[in-house]
Amino acid sequence: MNLDPADRLGLRFDHRDLNRDLDIFATDPLAGSGLPLWLPDGAVVFAELERLAAELAAADGCVPVKTPVLGKRALFERSGHWAKFADDMFPPMAVGSGSAGEEDDLVLRPANCPHHALVYRARPHSYRQLPVRLHELAPMFRAERSGVLSGLSRVRQINLDDTHVFCRPDQVAEEAAKALRSALRAQEILGLRVDYVRLSLRDSSPSYLGSAEQWRGAEEALRKAASEAGVEVVEAPGEAAFYGPKLDLQVNDPRGQSESSRAPLRQEETIATVQVDFNQPERFDLSYDDADGTRKRVVMVHRGTVGSMERVTAAVLERYQGRLPLWLAPTQVAILPVSPGQDAAARVLVDALVAEGLRPRLDPDGSLGARIRESRRRREPLIAVIGSAEAEAGEVQVRDVGAGVERRVPVADLVAAMKEAYVSRAVSLGW
Repeated sequence: MNLDPADRLGLRFDHRDLNRDLDIFATDPLAGSGLPLWLPDGAVVFAELERLAAELAAADGCVPVKTPVLGKRALFERSGHWAKFADDMFPPMAVGSGSAGEEDDLVLRPANCPHHALVYRARPHSYRQLPVRLHELAPMFRAERSGVLSGLSRVRQINLDDTHVFCRPDQVAEEAAKALRSALRAQEILGLRVDYVRLSLRDSSPSYLGSAEQWRGAEEALRKAASEAGVEVVEAPGEAAFYGPKLDLQVNDPRGQSESSRAPLRQEETIATVQVDFNQPERFDLSYDDADGTRKRVVMVHRGTVGSMERVTAAVLERYQGRLPLWLAPTQVAILPVSPGQDAAARVLVDALVAEGLRPRLDPDGSLGARIRESRRRREPLIAVIGSAEAEAGEVQVRDVGAGVERRVPVADLVAAMKEAYVSRAVSLGW
C-alpha cells in the first residue's frame, strides 16, 4: 500500500491540520470566532451528511419541518432554556413593538425543541395519530467563550440533525429503541466507533425538572429501549439533561494531534443521543385526545442520529485522516490525461461520471507526477490516468490510494463500480 508521509511516520493529525490541505472550512475575523465558513468542498461534505440524516429519518417515519432560528425571549422562558442556559445564549435583540406597545425581545435559539413543540401544538392530535416524528437539520446557537472555540469541534453556530417525537407513554420504549438503532446505524455508516452507550440519570441535585415518578418511568423506558436494541448500557448518575434521562453514544479517544504537539489529547464526547423529555410537554401543554375522550399529556423524545454537521465533519476527517470514504469525499476521482491527445477520452469519462451524479475532477495541466502528488495531497480516493493505450482501448488506469490497489479497467466498469460504491455508501470500490 502506498502511504502518505504522515501515515508512514505513524502521525495522526486533527481536523484543523488536515484542513490546510483539504480546504473544508475557513475562518475570518470579519465573520467572527466560532463561525466557520464552509468552503465548496466542505459544502459537499455537509450536503452528504444532511442527505444521510434525511434518509435515516425518513426510514423511521419522520417528517420534515422548517422553523426559524429566532424566537421571542418568552418562548425560551416558557421552555425553561432561559432559566437554565441564559449565560450560554446570545443577548436578546429588541425589535419592533409588542401588542402592548412594548418591544419584543428576539433571541437566537439555543435549541430546536421549543419550535418543534409549537409545530406539534399547531394542530390537534388523537391517540391513533401518535407518534408524530418531526425532523429538521437546523442551526442553533451557543455563546461560547472565545477561549474554548476550536475549528469545527467547538463553534457558536451548530447545524444539528434533530428529531423530536411526540408519543403516548406506552410508545416511549419503542420510539427510544428505534432512535437508538438509527443512531448506531449512522455511526456505523460514518465509520465512527462507539465505545459505549451511557444511560445518563439524574442525581440528588434539585436542578432537575419533573416528578420522581416521571423520572422512574422514563429511566425504565430507556433501559427497555437499550435491551430491545441489543445494547448494554453504563449507568451514569448526574449526566441527565435537566428535563429527563437519556441514552448517550460515547466516544473515549484521542481527538488527534496538532502539529504543535504530538501528545494525544484524550477526552470523552457524546456523538449522538436519545432523550426523554416530560418538561416541554408540560410547559407547552402538549396533549392528545385519548380513546376515552379525555386529553392526555404526550411524552417528547429527542433523537440525535447523525449529530451536528460541524462535530461529525471534524470526527470523520480525523477518523480517515482526510481521505474520506468515496461517498463522502468532495472529489471522488482525479482524472489525469497524460497528454493533450487523451483530452477527449478524459472528457468522455468526466461526462459519464457527472451523468451518474458522481464528482470527478479533471486535471490536465502540468507533469503527470506533479498532478498525482497534488491528488494525493488533496487525499482524493481515486486517481484515474488515461494514456494513449488506455484511450485507444476505452480503459483507464485506476489507483485506489487508500486500498493500495492499482489496475486497468474499462471506463464503463469504473463508472458502474463508483456508482455502486456511492449509492451503498461504501468506503471504497469493491475490488
